[in-house]
Amino acid sequence: MRGLDVIEAVADGAATLQQLADVLGLSRSTTHRLAASLVEREYLAFAPRASGYRLGAKLLQLGYLAHSQADIVQVARPYLEALSESTEDTVHLGVLDGDTALYLDKMPGRRRITISSRVGDRQPLSSTGLGKALMLDHKRAYWEERFQADQAGGAPPADAEVWLQRMQDYADVGRAFDLEENEDQIRCVAAPVRGVDGKIAGAISVSSAAQYMSDERMTELTDVVIDAANSISRELGFSGAKPR
Repeated sequence: MRGLDVIEAVADGAATLQQLADVLGLSRSTTHRLAASLVEREYLAFAPRASGYRLGAKLLQLGYLAHSQADIVQVARPYLEALSESTEDTVHLGVLDGDTALYLDKMPGRRRITISSRVGDRQPLSSTGLGKALMLDHKRAYWEERFQADQAGGAPPADAEVWLQRMQDYADVGRAFDLEENEDQIRCVAAPVRGVDGKIAGAISVSSAAQYMSDERMTELTDVVIDAANSISRELGFSGAKPR
């Protein structure tokens, strides 16, 4: 555990032996022994006349392996199943694919409702909850571009100013709604999933018939969906810092 503490202290900026000892509350001799062992195993590197201690090549290798093994579908599946079980509604996972939302996974709910989505479907960004959640970090110009393109491509008619104001509200809260915009009588609550770099890597949504999705219930589901998305994000390596 102390060895891990040393690595985390270096990651947080401690570079000299004295800085490490102060942060960890250890003697210089104990700190030096721990750090030297980590340097020997290449978890740390040391340049005495330059930067001091820094993270080593071994961590780069392990980080690459962890990233390559963190398949978003596999990571998300238990959370999707739990979300579907607790809400009794249909749960989706999707990613941005070009300028569309690509559906990667779907957990049917218990309610006898037919939702036309299928794994492998590509849906418009501007009219789906998943799509909106996937572009929450994009600039307003991109929102306008996608809205206009989707409208020209046959998306259900919508008022541009109302839609753009809702997108800004969604971005402020960190989740998005589908208010029967993509499929008649179907509503959903969606939230983005972030990767290790802080960027949106995907999104999840809870969808149901409008009769089960009152405005009040959608508000109640907001925290539930965001919490599930955040749990998936943490497993993908997201530490809570969004990119500027």
